[in-house]
Amino acid sequence: MQENHSQAKRSRKKRRRSENSILAGSILLCIVTLTAVTICLVMVFQYRAIQQKNTAVMSELEAIRLDEEATYNQAEVDALIDSAVEEAREKTGEEVGEEFLGKLKELMTSGEGTTEMLRYFFPDEVVIADAGQYYFFPIMKELAPNTYDPEAFMADGDGIMHYYQEGERVSHKGIDVSRYQDEIDWEKVADDEVEYAFIRLGIRGYTEGEIIEDETFQDNIRGALENDIDVGVYFFTQALSVEEAEEEAEYVIDSIAPYKVEYPVVIDVEAVTSTRARGNDLTSEERTKYCIAFCEKIREAGYTPMIYGNLKTFMLMLDIEQLEEYDKWFAYYDESYYFPYDFKIWQYTNKGKVAGIKGEVDLNISFEQTHN
Repeated sequence: MQENHSQAKRSRKKRRRSENSILAGSILLCIVTLTAVTICLVMVFQYRAIQQKNTAVMSELEAIRLDEEATYNQAEVDALIDSAVEEAREKTGEEVGEEFLGKLKELMTSGEGTTEMLRYFFPDEVVIADAGQYYFFPIMKELAPNTYDPEAFMADGDGIMHYYQEGERVSHKGIDVSRYQDEIDWEKVADDEVEYAFIRLGIRGYTEGEIIEDETFQDNIRGALENDIDVGVYFFTQALSVEEAEEEAEYVIDSIAPYKVEYPVVIDVEAVTSTRARGNDLTSEERTKYCIAFCEKIREAGYTPMIYGNLKTFMLMLDIEQLEEYDKWFAYYDESYYFPYDFKIWQYTNKGKVAGIKGEVDLNISFEQTHN
């Protein structure tokens, strides 16, 4: 009995040493990783500063070359270049370096995370973190830019986001709903100044691929329309071919035929966390092709197609360059959005409160009347 107790005691000590070793190793790994990120950022920042300085120096030299009254021999030109390079090196090493490290420290201690820090230092690129990796996408100037003024957004006391121009509110309040909101009192929703609602029409199952109507679709679309709330619909896709995408679109078109749908008809493109999801292995090129097939069918039927997604959807899952002609509905849950391209509707929270709905609901802000 005493021997067993001694063995158990030695076992606990050994286990604690093992746990402490693992903890120390984890801390060391974090420090090494953070140090590596810091060194890389310092190098990038210094390199860019030198580039900017050298560009300015070369511009000055070009101006000297074009000045017919000034003459310099090769030795004098070499001296000018050496002086400029030394000045750039000194400025980068002292002023720029201190400025960079100060900003880096500020961002690291703010609690906003590495992604926000990288976005600050790379303003000309879209930075995304996904599955332990960071992706950098140069902002494409040929695509329609997001022109909204960040200072023009204001949330009221209830957390409802509004957009103002010249002191006048020009945005429109909307929601999107599905079976997760259970039974909805649409009269109360209308009294809460909701102008439009996107109703989930259905989904394609992500394992078997069967098309399923949302069990609350009929009640929701009737309830909204009966209370003078404009409606759009959305369908969650898991299409694996052009034929399946067109099948989804035709199903949507047939389902909304009896109703007055004036807001867009939306294809919902999102990642599914399940490893068994049938669309997990699609390339962005394939998914984009199926998205276009859906949208074109909707357009042919006389409705306005729209694509719903988040940052991962538009930058990793789809080729946004091929989708320029379609309106975007962008989901980003923060006080300010992070997206350089044009979008028509912003879903800014999934924790909104609206009269007539018992639990939480997605809230949306649109910036123009988007119905036909």
